[in-house]
Amino acid sequence: MKGLHGIIFSYEKHNDLRDLTTNRMPASVPFGGRYRIIDFILSSMVNAGITDVGVVLQGNYQSLLDHLGSGKDWDLSRKHGGLRLLPPFSSEQVRGAGELRGKLEALAGVRSYLEGIRQTHVVLADSDLIINIPLQEVYQAHLASGADITAVCTSDVSGPGDSTYFRLDQEGRVTETLFPLNDPAGCRRALEIYVLSKELLLRLVDECISHDQTSFRGAVLQAKVAELHIQGFVWDGYAAQIRTLKGYYMHNMALLNPSVRREVFAPGRPIHTKERNDASTYADPAGTCCNCLVADGCTIEGTVENSILFRGVSVAKGAEVKDCILMQDVSISRDAVLHHVIADKNVSIGEGRTLMGHGEYPMAIAKGSKI
Repeated sequence: MKGLHGIIFSYEKHNDLRDLTTNRMPASVPFGGRYRIIDFILSSMVNAGITDVGVVLQGNYQSLLDHLGSGKDWDLSRKHGGLRLLPPFSSEQVRGAGELRGKLEALAGVRSYLEGIRQTHVVLADSDLIINIPLQEVYQAHLASGADITAVCTSDVSGPGDSTYFRLDQEGRVTETLFPLNDPAGCRRALEIYVLSKELLLRLVDECISHDQTSFRGAVLQAKVAELHIQGFVWDGYAAQIRTLKGYYMHNMALLNPSVRREVFAPGRPIHTKERNDASTYADPAGTCCNCLVADGCTIEGTVENSILFRGVSVAKGAEVKDCILMQDVSISRDAVLHHVIADKNVSIGEGRTLMGHGEYPMAIAKGSKI
């Protein structure tokens, strides 16, 4: 899409993903058998024809760098434009060290990059969103409405506790921005996807940072709701913001539902990810594999039910795995029993071990652990 540039925010902020984010950013947490969380919003941009995407980084982002690389797997490895990884820059206006206080501070840190954007409009998005949205429709709706900012939101108000909410009038214009909110009835929940012009973005960044206002939500969406025309774009397709361990587990497990899979992996809008060449999965006829998502390169000789297995997982004979998420290259030894467990990459479970979590409180095992 020639008129639209993508910016994805992937910087340190509070989350409750616990052991899953000890060695990585939330954006690079594995999801759905072979993907990373950032793949979904990045693929939505690519599928909309966006050819230039900047990823604003800060914190423990080495894993994300390894995953994104040059952007080749998303067709974003280009001589001009393409994928740009934007680590924080020191400046007199922005604290070069420490946690960023908000989107505006993050944007101020890469202001020189913003000035060089070739497109007339920018779509801003968080990296912790599982969604497959036709962004070209959002952009066209933005142009048609004449709005200053178009905010993508959903009628499903049951999101994370730190969500932003909008009240919309009959024409879909945002009349009030609310947070925090104990009773969101009658509101729309923000999905943290915004479309606005490059010119307006630069003006907002300069104006707000000069007054030490760093929160896009507070300084723009709330404080300027009467001054700016902020238009809501209601998306009632599947959308999940991954900010808690329970939410991560629940939304992974939702992919076992065929109707959810059809929404997330919509025909014509593929989800791209970093390629890894593996052999086909082997399932022993004497074992059991029921209602599971299983990636390439797995070996299943035991019992696996209602679970998600990433690439290279092995489940030995006599082992029982139910309602679990096993990430890349996890090894489950003979006679081990796992229920409601999230095992990060390269975890090894010894012979005869029993690990029990609960659907409301899944057990998470840190990357590389041997139990």
